This record gives sequence, structure tokens and C-alpha cells, in this order.
Amino acid sequence: MTTELMKRVAEENLGAHIEKELEKESLKGLVIPLQVWITSASSLACYHLIPILTSGEVFGPQMEISINLFDNKHTEEILISHKQEAEDLASPYLQSVSICTQAEEAFHGAHVIIILDDHVDKEIYSLEDCIRSRASLCQLYGSLIEKNACKFARIIVGGKTFVNLKTALLMKYAPTFACNIIAVALGMEGQAKAALARKLKITPSCIKDVIIWGNISGNNYVDLRKAKVYRYESAIWGPPHYSRPVLSLLFDREWVSREFVASLKMLAATGRRLGGMLVAHSVATTLKYWCHGSPPGEIVSLGVLSEGQFGIPKGIVFSMPVKFENGTWVVLTDLKNTEISQQVMTRMASDLIQEKLVALGELANFQPYQSETDLNQEDVNTTLPTKNDHQGRRKVSNDYKDLFTGLMPDDEKDLILSDGESVE
Repeated sequence: MTTELMKRVAEENLGAHIEKELEKESLKGLVIPLQVWITSASSLACYHLIPILTSGEVFGPQMEISINLFDNKHTEEILISHKQEAEDLASPYLQSVSICTQAEEAFHGAHVIIILDDHVDKEIYSLEDCIRSRASLCQLYGSLIEKNACKFARIIVGGKTFVNLKTALLMKYAPTFACNIIAVALGMEGQAKAALARKLKITPSCIKDVIIWGNISGNNYVDLRKAKVYRYESAIWGPPHYSRPVLSLLFDREWVSREFVASLKMLAATGRRLGGMLVAHSVATTLKYWCHGSPPGEIVSLGVLSEGQFGIPKGIVFSMPVKFENGTWVVLTDLKNTEISQQVMTRMASDLIQEKLVALGELANFQPYQSETDLNQEDVNTTLPTKNDHQGRRKVSNDYKDLFTGLMPDDEKDLILSDGESVE
């Protein structure tokens, strides 16, 4: 082959290569990536969440994503660092990363919105002020979602503080998307499985079907009646799909009723060990189930709006057993032996109702539910409002009065007042 011919072939090859690359770039521009927005993006949870989202496991290997990191202006330096590290991952599933510090631009074109814990200075807030601050923030988020998000955007609320409340408030302030807003309960479920696994000396992944009822980040009930253990080494052995009830292997019932319950209650109350890694994993796993379905036959705990299932009061966000399939979830109302006692239901629902009423300004003070037994063990004046306790007056509008009084013991119903009334 002559030199001239070789040059001509090289030029043709170069031209074909350039044409192919240009075509590839033009086609790439036609691919619309999944727009994923993350609030409080300077948080540790977001830092752990980004590599999981870009792994291709959550949304599938055929889906490219664009991540949008949203937080306030003071966190811009952290957001830039997160952006650069995300780009350094060189993930084939990540098309772009952007940062947003202007509220009016938030959630533009969002297909998926992940709500993480917002930044709160606990030293300057009372409990009621903390609750009310969530209302103002969710009102802002709700209006922005209604204005900027895609029509069928999926909104998932995670974290360790007021998870049910934030979900309920977003449903109120973004009503168009209410049926597509859920609260993550897998973190609490994971803590329960880990505690059981330490007791049984097995791997937490061998435990399935632990159900979290109620307030994910507060007053809840960890239900072991359906919980199963797989691959448990004992005199009885079976194939991989063989399981045994957890309760049949826990011979120390005193540990179950006292130490196990007390440790989980402390974790829920303080948010301990629900760190960034666990929050990120729980959010990502819930999103994966939402997109591709949960494992067949497995029970998943999820915070959803109650429609009266299991005797739960309507209109509150409550963690309950579900399964994910066909891009949505189904509440497992056909489960047997899952009845919840009236006292336990009242305890959980009362706090959730009060949180919502305080957030909306319809109740002055939040007072954790106490049974008649609890009240008899201490001075009643320390727990109930008196005539001179103006801040302690309960003011409940007619919209919530029936719901709230239906949960209260008869001797406390006279304390549920409409606006303008006072305790005599």
C-alpha cells in the first residue's frame, strides 16, 4: 500500500470516527435522565446515599440519573465537595450533578424527591417549636413540589426526626402528589433485626418480617409475631427457604418484653445509631423496592396514609406492613394474627395526632399519651392542664375533634376543647 493510499484510508477512518462520536453525543442528548433531588444535601446521610444511587442497583442498569443537591446557601461549600466527589465516581449511570441553594428553583423537573432531616439547632427550640418549624418547611417544600416537580414524582421521606409528621404535612401542602409520598421505616426495622440477631448469635439478614407499627421516629410497636429466622443452626435444619418463628427461638421472654423493647424505645426517642449510613441504606432500599418490587413473600414496613386499616384512625401517616409490586405498594390487610390492642393503638395514634395538631397551630402543647395506670402513679396536676395553665389549654378545631376524642379515655375527653373554650 502506497503512502498516499494509507493517508487517504487514515483520513476516511478519522472522518468516520468523528461522525460516529458526534452521532453518539446527539443521541445522548435525547436521553432524558431521571432527575433525583435530595434535600438537606450537606448531611452525612446524603454523602452516603450518593454512591448507592449511582451504583445502578436502585433504579436499574438501564436508567441514567441526574442528582440535584438542594440545601441552604451556608452549605454551598459542602455541596460543591459532594458534587466533585460524586463526579469522581465516574459512574456510567450518573449523567450530571448540580447544586441548588435558591428555594424557588428547587425540585424543577424532579422525578424523585428525597426528603432528609433538615438542620435544626436543638438548643434554641422547644419541642413544640421544633414541630412547628417542620410545618413551615413542609409548606415551602409542598408549594415548590406543586409548582416545579414532574406530574408523577415520587417523594420519599427519611431520617430520624418527625418522619411521619413531615410525610403528613407534605401530603397536606402538596395534595396533587399525596398518593406518591411515603415514609421510610426500614431503618427502625433494621435496628430491631440487629438486636434480635445479637441475641440469637446470627446474621441480621437471616431475620425477616419484623413489622414496625406507628410512629417511625417516636412511639411505635415492634411486632415479632410474623418474624422468621432463616439458616439458623440448631438440631432442626432445612433447605435455604426453611424458616422458624423468631419467638419460638427466644426462650428469654423477659429479655423480649423488657430489654429488647426498652433499647429500641431509647433508640427511637434519641435517634441514636440511626446515622447517615443507615438512613441512606434505608432510603435507597425503599426506593429500590418501589421501582422493582420487594422480595416475594416478604413483609416490608412503610409509613403511609391510613385509610382505617387494622383499626388505625384515618388521616394520619402510620407505619404498617406492605409489599411493593408493579411500581406501587399494597397494604397487607390480609395478614392474620396482627390485631393491635386498643391501648397500644391509642398510645401510638394519640402522639401522631398531637404532633400534627401542634404543627398546624391547633394545639398549644404536646403532651405524650399516658394511660390511666400511668396517671395514677403520679400527681395528676403535673400532666393535665389546669385553669391557670393558659399555655397548656388544648384547642382543637372541629375538623380534628372527633378523631382526637375517639382515642382518649372518657375521663380525659372533657379536656378536648374547641377554639375559644377553656378549662374550668
